[in-house]
Amino acid sequence: METVIAFIVIFGTLVAFHEFGHFLFAKKAGIMVREFAIGMGPKILAIRKGETQYTIRLLPLGGYVRMAGEDFDTVDLQPGYRVGLLLNAQNEIEKIHLNRNVANPNILNLEVENSDLDKELFIEGYDEDGQFVRLNIARTATIIEKGQETLIAPYDRQFESKSLGKRAMTIFAGPLFNFILAFFIFLALGLMNGVPTNEPIITEVKPDTPAEVSGMQNNDLVTSVDGKEIKTWTQFSQAIQDSPGVPMAVEVDRGGKAVSLSVVPDTVKDAGKEFGQIGVLYSSPLEKGIVKSFVFGAEQTYTWTVKIFELLGQLITGQFTIDALSGPVGIYKATEEVAQYGIFNLMNWGAVLSINLGIMNLLPLPALDGGRLLFFLFEGLRGKPIDKQKEGMVHFVGIMLLMVLMLVVTWNDIQRFFF
Repeated sequence: METVIAFIVIFGTLVAFHEFGHFLFAKKAGIMVREFAIGMGPKILAIRKGETQYTIRLLPLGGYVRMAGEDFDTVDLQPGYRVGLLLNAQNEIEKIHLNRNVANPNILNLEVENSDLDKELFIEGYDEDGQFVRLNIARTATIIEKGQETLIAPYDRQFESKSLGKRAMTIFAGPLFNFILAFFIFLALGLMNGVPTNEPIITEVKPDTPAEVSGMQNNDLVTSVDGKEIKTWTQFSQAIQDSPGVPMAVEVDRGGKAVSLSVVPDTVKDAGKEFGQIGVLYSSPLEKGIVKSFVFGAEQTYTWTVKIFELLGQLITGQFTIDALSGPVGIYKATEEVAQYGIFNLMNWGAVLSINLGIMNLLPLPALDGGRLLFFLFEGLRGKPIDKQKEGMVHFVGIMLLMVLMLVVTWNDIQRFFF
């Protein structure tokens, strides 16, 4: 049960923060946001506030912000269509009933001759007496069909009406907020748990390893490797990993005395790649401080971003196969393992997942934020947007392919963990 709660909290937070980025910049650009959804599929909970409906949906497969003007959002009243209109005190249309049988004596029934619900905001047609009338539509008017009310979206409130820069920033803001969330999680870890000093001090030398053979001892402070100054454990660790089977000259400070050692790292293979290992353990002391925590947050966000891009590059070049990918089931199982080691490890895991979500969404693939940004790039180069029907078809195909990939990855996860 604890794993389920942890998974829901982590997933919900990552998706909510991602979608909040889209939402915030859409609002800033003056775009009407019709729905802010966490999850996909049937609604579990829906709350309307202002012009936006906030929903939680059944399937934990992402979320979305539905903006006015997207996905054929607008209503087109064809000539001959019969509607019921309710006017406000300014004689503007306040409500448009698409079902004429409305029990309201103030309803004006009209047979539509012409209309524009986007730019000019008017409806004209013939009333029940055969008189031709033209009425303006209030900017806050609603369309009512089968009891469901939908605000009209004047063109200047629609996504497509905004400048290329504002549209691009609205889409980019989702992944951006995942990186921001990761930074704040790492910052919180630094403030609550402390920041590792990262000093290159050997905590433990394992027996029968290259480190023991070389004469390394517990509490040795590494000062240089092959003549290059070492200031952090990360530098020392990287130098070892980059030198499998290669003799290394290591200088250490042992109780204030400089000691020269020579060590040959063992060669270890993982995922088809070789790296060095000498058999030492490291346990960095922790220090607390606001400035240190800010630096730690930025460094960890950058470090994990680079690592994930490196893994992505290995997947593209064939060093990893699709079997190495994990879907919701794999993430759930990983969360279950991490949760056993406490809240701080769980927070760190959440930050890494947030960075991963941001990077994956920036990939230039159809249906992802990166795919939409790619179309904006083409628009900028061409000086005019791509045909919306063609773009929509590309994104639709992309969604179908992503769903197939999700099914394959999920099936691999199920086989890996349950069979």
